[in-house]
Amino acid sequence: MRQAVSLEVRAESGIVGDRYALGKGAYSDTLPPKARHISFITQDGIDTAAAWQEAAGLPVFNAVLTRRNVLLSGMTAQALNDLVGRRFRVGSILCEGLELATPCGRPSALASIDGFEEAFDGRGGLRARVIEGGVLRTGDRLTAGGLFQPLDTRA
Repeated sequence: MRQAVSLEVRAESGIVGDRYALGKGAYSDTLPPKARHISFITQDGIDTAAAWQEAAGLPVFNAVLTRRNVLLSGMTAQALNDLVGRRFRVGSILCEGLELATPCGRPSALASIDGFEEAFDGRGGLRARVIEGGVLRTGDRLTAGGLFQPLDTRA
């Protein structure tokens, strides 16, 4: 995982070079197949999970350890969850929210930190399909109806 100023995103594929766009993600062979073009998480969700982790006496997960592609600031985890089934834009990229990124045990196992599934329950992010590609840049805004949110880009 790395921080990036811009990312090339392709329709019906995702972020160029991403493990899922390359078919090499841990869940790439899931049956039935699922679109895993791009994933989003909010800073609000990470901060809430960190408070839960700290209260439990556990180390916290930072944005990179969540294994999501794009970090959104200025938006609640619930507002992101509400994009399931909706189309939205991030900069020029058109996406469709497919499903919540339900927390699994993989981030805990890879980071050797307990509690990811519990800490990120209800705030683990959103998986989306990329309908129209383009270049995603730090500072681009998410627009969906009345929502306008800046983002930080992570890959």
